[in-house]
Amino acid sequence: MSFLQISSPCAARRRFLGHGGLVLSAAAVALLAGKDALAAQAGSGSSQDVQILNTALAAELEAIAAYQLGAESKLLDKPVLALALTFQGHHKEHADVLGKTVEKLGGRPVAAKRNYAFPTSQLKSQADVLRFAAKLEQGAVSAYLGAVPLFANRDLSKAAASILGDEAMHWAVLRQALGEPPVPSAFVS
Repeated sequence: MSFLQISSPCAARRRFLGHGGLVLSAAAVALLAGKDALAAQAGSGSSQDVQILNTALAAELEAIAAYQLGAESKLLDKPVLALALTFQGHHKEHADVLGKTVEKLGGRPVAAKRNYAFPTSQLKSQADVLRFAAKLEQGAVSAYLGAVPLFANRDLSKAAASILGDEAMHWAVLRQALGEPPVPSAFVS
């Protein structure tokens, strides 16, 4: 089952935790808030940290593919397409930093899958694509929230929290584009 097919944020977090920290941004964490700190900390992470980072890398690679699907769908208006490509660029930066961090910690970065099980038959309008992307970003927020306390290397936790913030902003912007309240509650779960 693809991360993108998980129906609730709690289920997404459980899957993330159950697979060693799965979702869209544990290494993006390394990119946004701790890229330099992570580079300086080479070798100071546990095998669990590498596993969490690789899970995040896999999720970032999945997000890149998902945004590519949306971009190629011909369903997006020009401004929405530009936004999707911007968010895809963020995920590419996250993936780059995560992969480099995994290597610096002595691990081997995961590669992108050839195919993802995206719900392509359900994407018939711009709103469908936006909902798909919003669900992806919501799951990433939940997953990073679950991953932050799991890192042995606290610099990785800080970086993950930074990526969490980026994913939350993506989610809020996508909700706004759908005409929904951008921040649905005072707390993220």
